[in-house]
Amino acid sequence: MRFYDRSQEINTLHDLRKQSEAKAQFVLLTGRRRVGKTALIRRAFGKKNLLYLFVARKSEHLLCAEFQRNAEASLGMRIHGHITGFRELFEELLIHAQTSHFTLVIDEFQDFTRINPSIFSDMQNLWDRYKETSKINLIVCGSIYSLMIKIFESDKEPLFGRLTAKMMLRPFTPSVMKRLLKEHNPGFVPEDLLCLFMLSGGIPKYIELLMDAGATDADAMIKYASGNGSPFLSDGRDILIPEFGKDYSTYFSILQLIAAGKTSQSEVDSVIGKSTGSYLAILETEYSLVKKARPLFAKPGSRNIRWRIADHYLNFWFRFIYANQTLVELGRFDLLREWIEQDYKQYSGLVLEDYFRLKLAEGGRYTRIGQYWDRAGVNELDVVALNDLGKKALVAEVKRNPDKIDLSILKSKALALSSELANYTVDFRGFSMRDM
Repeated sequence: MRFYDRSQEINTLHDLRKQSEAKAQFVLLTGRRRVGKTALIRRAFGKKNLLYLFVARKSEHLLCAEFQRNAEASLGMRIHGHITGFRELFEELLIHAQTSHFTLVIDEFQDFTRINPSIFSDMQNLWDRYKETSKINLIVCGSIYSLMIKIFESDKEPLFGRLTAKMMLRPFTPSVMKRLLKEHNPGFVPEDLLCLFMLSGGIPKYIELLMDAGATDADAMIKYASGNGSPFLSDGRDILIPEFGKDYSTYFSILQLIAAGKTSQSEVDSVIGKSTGSYLAILETEYSLVKKARPLFAKPGSRNIRWRIADHYLNFWFRFIYANQTLVELGRFDLLREWIEQDYKQYSGLVLEDYFRLKLAEGGRYTRIGQYWDRAGVNELDVVALNDLGKKALVAEVKRNPDKIDLSILKSKALALSSELANYTVDFRGFSMRDM
């Protein structure tokens, strides 16, 4: 699959590289695994004057031996002796940048925490010493957003205040996914687009896997994702177990329950058999895997919370793949596919709501977009989008089938927000598959 979109990000990276020719730049690039950080770097810079270092989870001695070989091969450096610590290598690179401009990319930067946490202090000392004389474009990448932010934005951390720029690479937007699918399946129908969004969440790697396999319609996508040897069956485990370590089973159980629709902590606690508040906090603040959803207009401290998995692929994986791991181990991929298809319409209907909220965020003039529900669960609004600049509001119901949309019922539910929307001109709409 060819490289798509990202023109704005590439232009930003080009500007930063140009600035680094006059003054050293220290750039943070974050985004979940498979979102295309490495592909973006290579697209923006090619191989010329680029040193790419991947922080694998091995000893610092072995890692630095590999880094030294890469530096010598990519930049033509000649480093005397064998480097065993990253501090020494980083200083050599900063000295080299005094006479030769280049871009240094350190991928999975947060994993230095596992290898040698003192590396961050070493980098801070060396950066402060050489940044005025070294012409280096330093880009550090990380797939765990919250940990990367902590490293650079906590005033207790040594690298606090050293960044010159920060970028977050997000999944493809609905319009990009629509254009991409059309190139591979010119006659696609809305069901195909919804299924692609449901399985990939806009993550380029997952889209690439589907398109390269010729899975360009909904039936083929489900068959591929649930088939023997499919990366969709194992990627959730491959991504998360190395992060969670020995406690992964508890985290997996919590995520499985949320994906199955148990979105309050009390519901999760009742199944797990203990308080999961600390686990949920870690999943949110350290891993950015879950998020608190509150009704629009709710106060920040409101306890009217629903927990959501922030990633569409992982939500699908926990709901269907991990929950049916026995079928995978037995090789009964036919039954796994039947299980997915049995729940497909109900589940994809919920996914469709997310699709339209993202579509409105991408193309509309809205300053706030969310949902609304009351504590009793009687009045629920799928989409509430506000334009605070023009004092306009959109209240919408989302259904797969347009014949099931009743605007009169929607308006009656919206009376629960009559005081909050009193100063807005309100438009009531229904969104269905045909509006995708």
